[in-house]
Amino acid sequence: MKKQNKFRNIGAPPGTLQYSGVHNSPKIKITLIEFTEKDYFEKEFYDLSECLANVRPGMIKWINVEGVHNIDLIEKIGKIYNIHPLTLEDIVHVEQRPKYEDYEHYLLAIMKMIHYNDHVEAEQLSLILVHDTVISFQEPMGGDAFDIIRLRLRQAKGRVRKHGADYLFYALMDAVVDYYFHAIEKIGDKVAKIEEEIIREPKRSSLLELYALKREVIFLRKQVWPLRDMLSNLLRSESEFISDNTQLFFRDLQDHSTRIIDTIETYRDLLSGIMDIYLSTNANRMNEVMKVLTIMSSIFIPVTFVAGVYGMNFEYMPELRSPYGYAAIWVVMLSIMGGLVIYFKKKKWM
Repeated sequence: MKKQNKFRNIGAPPGTLQYSGVHNSPKIKITLIEFTEKDYFEKEFYDLSECLANVRPGMIKWINVEGVHNIDLIEKIGKIYNIHPLTLEDIVHVEQRPKYEDYEHYLLAIMKMIHYNDHVEAEQLSLILVHDTVISFQEPMGGDAFDIIRLRLRQAKGRVRKHGADYLFYALMDAVVDYYFHAIEKIGDKVAKIEEEIIREPKRSSLLELYALKREVIFLRKQVWPLRDMLSNLLRSESEFISDNTQLFFRDLQDHSTRIIDTIETYRDLLSGIMDIYLSTNANRMNEVMKVLTIMSSIFIPVTFVAGVYGMNFEYMPELRSPYGYAAIWVVMLSIMGGLVIYFKKKKWM
């Protein structure tokens, strides 16, 4: 993954639009979806004027912009829908912390859309609710979490075609949060696998994998943790753009965010515990090795002393000229070794 410049607009005046992400695609795709309970229209555009020319009054509209690196296009959308320059700055600066803001003419929600392809990836999603219109801005990452929403709209399934733009605003956020559960499930499988490996046979490769997984969990926690605060601010705002009926769904979404955060915290603690198990297991193995070496040294030290004394070859040593001296010394050394082995076993050191 290419590194993003998170601090590209340091020193720029507030409201300066400067894209901080990676240019993945030269083109920006705009998808217009309009619907009522009975009617439905969907079409992709690569020109904003052509897209807006197809907007019809009396219908709920969802305008999805894939790619936010075209500053001119973002400014045009801001002028048409009376979006504050600070909001536009947040949209193009894709390292924003998830947040919710209530403006006079619209609502803004910024959150992270999670993708899991062997590792966690995140892209910024900005949602703007303007009366009967929802505008979503996302980076082109090769897919999103909105396929299920598009399917419901096309087939007129569920509540989304029967409610207003505020419910669509909720449904898009709910689809993103559902993807969090998918990522957490994959991480949970990895945690269980690496725990089994480390308990069975700890290896250095397992430790490296454990560190990588722990970084993923910390990264995911960083993306998800502010979500609960964002939803709390949304529920406290009591905005006129969100009906009382839709408020109930946002409360349920807040419960989901709490569950996700609790699960992430559980995995983080579990990974810390697994790492402690790995370190303890290695320490125990080292202690066992040191124990064996110490016992062997303790057995051979007195034998080495005896062999050293009788290796000095003094002429008047008692057993030096005895025909049984060599055998006697071996008996003494073997007796010492055997006695030490028996003693260590009684003390349960062996």
